[in-house]
Amino acid sequence: MAVAEQDTAVRTGRGTRIFIYGILLLFALFYMMPLFVMVANSLKPLPEITGGNMMALPETWTIEPWLKAWSTAQIGVEPTGLRPYFINSILMVVPAVAISTILGALNGYVLTKWSFRGDKIIFGLLLFSCFIPFQIVLIPMANLLGKMGLAGSIPGLVLVHVVYGIGFSTLYFRNYYAVFPTELVRAAMIDGAGFFRIFWRIMLPVSGPIAVVCVIWQFTNIWNDFLFGASFGGQSQPMTVALNNLVQSSTGVKEYNVHFAGAILAALPTLLVYIVAGRYFVRGLMAGSVKG
Repeated sequence: MAVAEQDTAVRTGRGTRIFIYGILLLFALFYMMPLFVMVANSLKPLPEITGGNMMALPETWTIEPWLKAWSTAQIGVEPTGLRPYFINSILMVVPAVAISTILGALNGYVLTKWSFRGDKIIFGLLLFSCFIPFQIVLIPMANLLGKMGLAGSIPGLVLVHVVYGIGFSTLYFRNYYAVFPTELVRAAMIDGAGFFRIFWRIMLPVSGPIAVVCVIWQFTNIWNDFLFGASFGGQSQPMTVALNNLVQSSTGVKEYNVHFAGAILAALPTLLVYIVAGRYFVRGLMAGSVKG
């Protein structure tokens, strides 16, 4: 029995494929070059970098810049390294992502399966919040945090990111739940299931793909945020602010190898998130885009 050839959208010759793959490889190498420079120079002694060999592999391999960036580098006035600020970022990101995702799921559930008068207006206002620039909310948010006694604290930063992230998480879950069969919700209501039971037993079990999208989006935005951390962090500054202070507080000889190591340490969590769950990001976005 003959094996049928796999159909493709576009049939190309061998020469065309080689040309396309060559172009893609060229762009990939160009895109990865900054990462290569950072990793290579973070593993070099400082004299190799100042000697003009930034593009070369290390002649002498060392992890001393990484150890210094993590535990003994000068951050502001204290040689604490990035470790305490990394912990601050974890303590900020985990609850902020969890709370904003849960609230977004509840909002999406209410706005699609429990319609009420004015629901479109509320959704429009939440959607509008996605496009408000960070700078506009700085003064109102500072006043609010001051009145609540949360200024310069981790809970204050969590509140800031939850408030700013609810619009995005609501948008994701609302569009995802919009194509979910309402008949199942009505059937559960007839069987006596209440608001939260339907949400917990019916909606959440099918929300995996969009929940992954929301978590990746929120984690990336919150972890990489600098403006809110610098404005409201106080003594609880996150990793991005500490990285900036690491570079700015250096005196005398610039320790570029330590700076490169610190930058990679700051970027590692989001990089790992995309490596582990990145393939589910587009899949989750597409899951709620087509009904049927």
